[in-house]
This record gives sequence, structure tokens and C-alpha cells, in this order.
Amino acid sequence: MAKTHDLKRRIRSIKNTMQVTKAMKMVSAARLRRAQDRILAARPFAVTTSKVLSSLAARANPELHPLLVQREIKRVELVLVTSDRGLCGSFNANAIKAATTFLGQHRPETLNVMTVGRRGRDFVRRRKLKITAEWLDVFRNLDFSTAQLIGDDLIGRYIGGEVDAVYVAYNEFKSVVSQRPVVEQILPIPRAELVAAGEGEDYIYEPEPESLFEEILPGYVRMQVWRALLESAAAEHAARMTAMDSATKNAKELTEALTLHMNRVRQASITTAIIEVVSGAAALE
Repeated sequence: MAKTHDLKRRIRSIKNTMQVTKAMKMVSAARLRRAQDRILAARPFAVTTSKVLSSLAARANPELHPLLVQREIKRVELVLVTSDRGLCGSFNANAIKAATTFLGQHRPETLNVMTVGRRGRDFVRRRKLKITAEWLDVFRNLDFSTAQLIGDDLIGRYIGGEVDAVYVAYNEFKSVVSQRPVVEQILPIPRAELVAAGEGEDYIYEPEPESLFEEILPGYVRMQVWRALLESAAAEHAARMTAMDSATKNAKELTEALTLHMNRVRQASITTAIIEVVSGAAALE
């Protein structure tokens, strides 16, 4: 049976841990609110831009811009977005699981991987896949300039023929308790399927399509990368807040159970001492 002072030390340790998890929950809740506001502001523009450009790409001549060209898939790039730290439940595991499924559909020699976050970097290193770039501590101070650098890197290697398709794997923020792992294609620009010739919306290009696409398409790729980073940041804070809330509740329940056990142990020791005193007194009579 554990001694009383051992139980007190364990209860004190659990209470200290509970204070840490509670503080982490509050920090994540505050950061989640800001991240949620950013993604809710950026999501409509990104989704609408994607729809419009997909429709435009379906009608436009693919030769108008190299980002519209559909090539034979010989080399694939996957951008894996994870967190730099743990203690966020199944957040990283879900993104890595989606990436693992995607990677299993391609031969290793045809794959390149760009990692955003330490957890994804460590996973790819264990798989011994080719890492084209590593982005660490991005979410400490997330800024659009980072998405622009990542997007320009992907655009440059796609136009240069180093890769024939680019996908991004990340956790999409649905709600505080729900994050959905997704794998989306960002290059080449997805082309919407037309229902029939002449049906659906059509567009008049102003100015000419060449100069229009020269400005819009690179911006579209950067925006898709930016949206993935924002979604992942909000999903990470939500997952960490939920995990820390569960940890705090579990620590509280464990503290109550240990306190009850300690009281029983102390009561048993007091009862034993009283019996010994009474027995000693009776023996002296």
C-alpha cells in the first residue's frame, strides 16, 4: 500500500500538470479565435476564385499559360502541412494518415515532398522520401509572405518541368471539435468539367487572356497555399484546445480519486495506531 506522503507528492505533481494544461487550453482558445477570424475572411475569396478559374481553365486554350498545361504525370510533389509541436490530439496523425494514403498510390521514385512543420518533416525522413524543402516554425508568426514564397517555389519548379502535379495535404478546419484531413490538387490548375458545349457561364476576357492569366494564375496558387496554412493553423489550435481540455478533466478526476485513496490510507493508519494503543493498554492491565 502506498504511503501518505507518496500520494501527496503524486497529487501535487498532477495538480501542477493540470495548471499547465489549463493554461495551454486558454492560450489555444485565444489563438483559435484569431485564426478562425482569418480563415473565415479568406475562405470565401479562395473558394470563389477556385471555381471561377476552374471554369475559365476549362474554356481557355491550355497554351495560354504554363500553369494550365496538363502533362503526363511522371513526378508528383506533395506539400504536407503539420504542426511544429505535439500535444494536439490526433491533428498530426490525421494529416500524416491522409498523406500516407496518397503516397501509397504512387511509386516512391516519382514522389517529392515539401514539409511545413516539424512533425511532417520527421515522418517523411522516416519514410526516406525526397524532401525538396522544409518550412519550420511557420505558424509561430503566420504571414502571407510565407505562402507567397512557398507558392512561388512550387510554380517555378512546375514551370521548369521538375514536377508534373502538385498536391497539398492538410487539416481543414470545420469546427472546434471537428477537423477534416484533405489532399487537394493545386497544380496544374484544375479544369472544371463542362456539362455540355455552350452550357454554363461564359466569360469575356478583359484584357486579353494571356496578360490576364499571367497575373491571376500565380496569385491563385499562392492563395490556395495561404488558405491551406490558415486552415491548418485554425485546426491545430482547435485540436490542441480540445486535447488540453480533456487532459485537464482527466487530471481533475485522477486527483479526486487519489485524494479519496489517500484519505482511506490515512484513516486506516490512524485506526491501526488506535488499535495498537488499545491493545497495549489492555496488555498492561
